[in-house]
Order: sequence, then structure tokens, then C-alpha cells
Amino acid sequence: MADDRQYHLKFDASKGQAVDDYLEYKRIVGEDDGGKLFTPEEFEEYKKKVLPMRMKNRLYTSHTGPTGMDCKLVGPETPCFCKHRYKQHKTDFEEIPKERPIKLPCRASKCKCVSYHYVPLNGSQPIRCHCKHTADEHAEFGKFVCKKAGCTKCTGFKSSFTCGCGAPVSQHKMIVETAEERETRGHPLGEATPYAAMGGITGFSSMAEGYMRLDPSGKGAPSKGFLEQSVTSSDNPFLRSNVHAIKQHQMSKKQADIEAGLTGPEDEIFDDIGERVSSRRRPGEDEMAYFERRYQERQMNKPSGHELDSQMDKLAIGSRKAVEEKPRSGRRK
Repeated sequence: MADDRQYHLKFDASKGQAVDDYLEYKRIVGEDDGGKLFTPEEFEEYKKKVLPMRMKNRLYTSHTGPTGMDCKLVGPETPCFCKHRYKQHKTDFEEIPKERPIKLPCRASKCKCVSYHYVPLNGSQPIRCHCKHTADEHAEFGKFVCKKAGCTKCTGFKSSFTCGCGAPVSQHKMIVETAEERETRGHPLGEATPYAAMGGITGFSSMAEGYMRLDPSGKGAPSKGFLEQSVTSSDNPFLRSNVHAIKQHQMSKKQADIEAGLTGPEDEIFDDIGERVSSRRRPGEDEMAYFERRYQERQMNKPSGHELDSQMDKLAIGSRKAVEEKPRSGRRK
């Protein structure tokens, strides 16, 4: 029977500060105390020895796709193939190893893991090998061969699971790099931190998957041209329903240009005038007639079957086409 009891704890200021101090202690020490708390003197000695080394020789760990995008930035609690957390692996080095890739062996008792290896999840479920068994049922060393009784055809863990970036897991690799190497790749370093096993975590956005992250380590921020392209009848319903509010905001930003001599129909701010006029209900037009007219407009704007076959980037209703930033030369045809 499940225990459904709930506990509501209250602390005064002094006890609350003690909890905060303990959390700060665990973030700095991690697993280095072996489960037995340091005395205040030992803790101060530990910080004097480890923190300068940690700040200088921090290693950034990421699970990276074939395009160089960090699909997963590894943090202290990120699990390894060996079922232990990243913070249970060796992450502090007095001298950074010269050989590449850098090995991060597991420090858990009797674990044979020779280096941290991230395995993605399918939502909350573990992914499966071609032998139909999960990563937990494979060896944590060597070629990660299946340990399940009766499974003799598995030559090593290999999955057909596709990452959110669009590439299969087999095309991803683990990268353990120094600050200089990461900066050379053009990825952010974040702020210096004294905490243990921070890996690739450089900020709150690091928790998101690479294809959702809009910093240089992920998908990147969309261009100005992508964000400012005109709203059409094929766009997302949210954009179409707010086309007038969007345009009002753009007009307010353009007020200085208007006062400076905006000429009218040739200016880019009037590019989506057709969509704005069409989105309005016409006099005497009932609701069904309005939605039918809007549907027919979207159908007319769809490319023909021949044009679809010739396009490499087929767009669904509600999606926007990626555009490059280009200087404008008059009104768009």
C-alpha cells in the first residue's frame, strides 16, 4: 500500500540557513567526502586545494550531433551508461590529460565503466538496442554487449533511436573538452563556478535539448529576416489571429521612419497588407462564409503537385520557411 502521508516542515531563519549551507557543501564537495561529512576545518582545506584547480581545469562534457550541435549538455545528475551519475565520475584533474578523448572513469565501487557515456531517453523511457534490450541490460565496459540470458547475437549496444536534431544516436559522439577547445568550437563557456561536475552546464538554458536551445551550442537564434517575415494565410493560426497586433507593434517602432518620410506602398511594412485585409470579416459575411473564404485562400496559395516535388523543403501548414538575411531592394514581388 502506497504511503500517502505528507510532511510539512517549518524552519526558523537559523535552521533554514543550515539547510542552505548543506546544499552549498554538497554542490562543492559532491562525492569526494565518501559519504562522511567533512569537518569545518577539512572543508576549508578542501576548498583551498580543489577550487583553484577546478576553476582552472574545468572540463565541458556534451553529447554532440554530426553538425556540431550539443544535443545534450551533461550536468551533475545526468546518468551514464553504467547507471551512475556524472558526478560519480572523475571530473577534477590537477593536470588535464594530453590524450584525446579525455577519459572520465566511474568512481563507484566495483563499477567497470572506463569513461562517462551518455545514453538518451525516449521521453521518460530508456531506448532499446537492436537486440530489443535496454541499455541497463548491457555491459558497462568494452563494446557494451548485452548481458541478457539467451541474447547471443548482440555485438554491442546500437540503437535506431533518432535524436531531436534529426540524426540517429549512432551518429552522435561524446565530447569532453577544455575551455580553450570549446571556445574554438564557438560554444559558450558560461561563468566560472566552484561546483563539482558541472560538465556542459553553463546556464539555465543548458537544460533544454540542443534543437530547442537558442544559444551557439544549440540551434542558435533565428535570423532577423526569419522573425520579421510577413504573415501569410499558411502561417500558424496564432500568428494569423494576431496579425493586426503584430503590425500595430511594428508600426509603433516605425514611427520615427514615418516621420522621416515613409513613402507608402513600397515600404516593407506594407508587405502583408493582403493578409491583414483578408483576415477581417467583410460586411454582411457570416461566420461560416468567413471561414470558407479563408480556407479557399489557403488552398489557392498552396504550391502545385509538380512544385512540391521540386522543392527540397516541403512546408506544412503552420510552419515558416528559414530565410537568410539579405538587403532589400524595393517591394517584394
